Amino acid sequence: MARSYPEAKKGTQVDTYHRVQVADPYRWLENLDSRDTRAWIDAENKLTSVWLDSIRGRDRIRQRLIELWNYERTSAPQKYGERWFYTRNDGLQNQAALYVADALDAPPRLLLDPNALSKDGTVALKQWSVSDDGKYVAYGLSSGGSDWEEWHVLDVDAGKPTNDVLKWVKFSNTSWRRDGTGFFYSRYDEPKADALKAANKFQKLYFHRLGEDQDDDLLIYENRDQPDWRFQGEVSDDGRWLVISVNRSTEPKNLVLYRDLAKPWRQKGEKKKVAHASAPGPNVRNMQGKKIKAESQVTPTETLIGTWDAAYEFLGSSKSTLYFLTDAVAPRYRIVAIDVDHPDKANWKELVAQARDTLQSARIVNRSLVATYMQDAHSAVRTFDLKGKSLGEIALPGLGTASGFSGRPRDQAAFYTFSSFTVPPAVYRYDLSAAGGGVWRAPKTAFDPAKYETKQAFYTSRDGTRVPLFVTAKKGLKLDGTNPTILYGYGGFNIPIQPNYSAAVAAWLDLGGVYAVANLRGGGEYGRDWHEAGIKTHKQNVFDDFIAAAEYLIAQKYTSPSKLAIRGGSNGGLLVAAAELQRPDLFAAAIPQVGVLDMLRFRDFTIGKAWESDYGSVDNADEFKALYAYSPLHNVKPGSDYPATLILTGDHDDRVFPAHSFKFAAAMQAANPQGKPKLIRIETRAGHGQGKPTTMQIDEVADVYAFILEAMDLAR
Repeated sequence: MARSYPEAKKGTQVDTYHRVQVADPYRWLENLDSRDTRAWIDAENKLTSVWLDSIRGRDRIRQRLIELWNYERTSAPQKYGERWFYTRNDGLQNQAALYVADALDAPPRLLLDPNALSKDGTVALKQWSVSDDGKYVAYGLSSGGSDWEEWHVLDVDAGKPTNDVLKWVKFSNTSWRRDGTGFFYSRYDEPKADALKAANKFQKLYFHRLGEDQDDDLLIYENRDQPDWRFQGEVSDDGRWLVISVNRSTEPKNLVLYRDLAKPWRQKGEKKKVAHASAPGPNVRNMQGKKIKAESQVTPTETLIGTWDAAYEFLGSSKSTLYFLTDAVAPRYRIVAIDVDHPDKANWKELVAQARDTLQSARIVNRSLVATYMQDAHSAVRTFDLKGKSLGEIALPGLGTASGFSGRPRDQAAFYTFSSFTVPPAVYRYDLSAAGGGVWRAPKTAFDPAKYETKQAFYTSRDGTRVPLFVTAKKGLKLDGTNPTILYGYGGFNIPIQPNYSAAVAAWLDLGGVYAVANLRGGGEYGRDWHEAGIKTHKQNVFDDFIAAAEYLIAQKYTSPSKLAIRGGSNGGLLVAAAELQRPDLFAAAIPQVGVLDMLRFRDFTIGKAWESDYGSVDNADEFKALYAYSPLHNVKPGSDYPATLILTGDHDDRVFPAHSFKFAAAMQAANPQGKPKLIRIETRAGHGQGKPTTMQIDEVADVYAFILEAMDLAR
């Protein structure tokens, strides 16, 4: 099909970094609301729509996706008071709804249906948090895929929202005081510029008291000297401690502050502590609900861990002892106990030592530690008492991923979700007192997992590093190099990629395809060392690992370059774009989704500054050199025969600003207008991917698969 790409004028913008002049001709595309940008977006979407509409078989793919997507999905239940709370999607609902039941297996009552809040399904229930007595639910809604959330409170008995409304909440949890009077949360000041573009600075931790206006919320903690610090407050299960995690970037290192909620807001005779906190305005209350003067509102926050040396995840407490999961002196993580009265590291008690496998998460249930490990990127779950004595292992159904483990110290049982590449998520109940359990909810699907199998292989990267690879396909697959294959990867931010079920992947397998997932350096599969081997000046290792995975699949005759597509999102979008530019001969198609593609300007938008911990900074000469060497936008070479490329983004993406994708698409189209198709699909009323309605997801996947199969046909 003939193509005529929309005109993308070239500007004269040139930036200088360490005496290197770098042209940025498409800078104008960063202005999303300009007439020129909107016209370009409309023209690109029209071209892409015409191209995709011409592909035979797309409607058939979409219909099969609908069939495979239509299965019930239920979250692990959580008990508060005498009630049980969980979310459920009946199959094709755009968003999951929140339910409550008076007993675990009693018929549930619908509490909140976000599908009724918008006609197009683009208002999502992002998070929810229940008061200890089960009487109130705080919940965050996002619109159009944005990271911004508006929080409300639901009266469970009445089944209706209260008048509590909290705005400008982003990257925040919520944690209730045990008396149910209110909860802690974090927010930013109202943006003065474009809320979807402006950099996010100076987050603050607040306490919201039920029934009061947000303007009267009590400021708990801020740091006026650190614009990039972010705060997460969590109340211990016994209600005594407020533990505050402080992050300055996406680097898995944090500080830990705490507050003894059993003590008065400010003790008599105590001096004001103004080093890290500030006094909020008038007309607020102390923790006992009494009105107090502004000058006495300085919060007595104490420092438990004050150096950026490791990651510390709060697990729970027992009297004055706080439990943490940490990689301090343990790159694959361990569990320690810290007495707040004797916090020096010499006094820490190690409960669970570092093991061969990476300790991924832990939960205290029934006064026991439920610890989830990664064995070569798939799950293993072990239990310990609070002194660290091993209690055994929870048997899992197979090679897959166990997650969730909802439950608290007072609960007898934990609930968790297990899934794999071929088995949809089922919710299991495990009774820790009886050391046994079984399935609580398991969905029925139109996909037959018995026809497929997942194998784990290990291949060698460019520098000799051994890298794991999951390959899922029909049983008895012929290794003749003709199988349509998608290779997926991420490789960043200490995030592991583990086996999980997806209706989209099931549809690809159903089409006769092979689905491969490479566990690249930069991720969290093997702890801190694995992560740090793929960041900053070592980022090229990630691309080398991905390229080596492609070479392995070809060498083993799973596929061939004319039948191999690569796909990834966000940091994985960067991965895909860099790989296709570095080795265009290996791939028939590339799908970079919501990717970070301008590596010299990512920090200038929304939360991008936080990513410097993984990518590095253009202010550092060595890191700039590395960034410039692989930045997709700056490495598009005119006349190159790049694979067919479908770039995906959303106009409401305020995580990875969509101009990354816009500028890359313009550069790719200009480089070789007569080459393989270089298209961009710009979803409206959509963001980075979270909260995307089911209908949008199905349409997107149908377009992607149709494009890939067409590209493989063209590549023959």
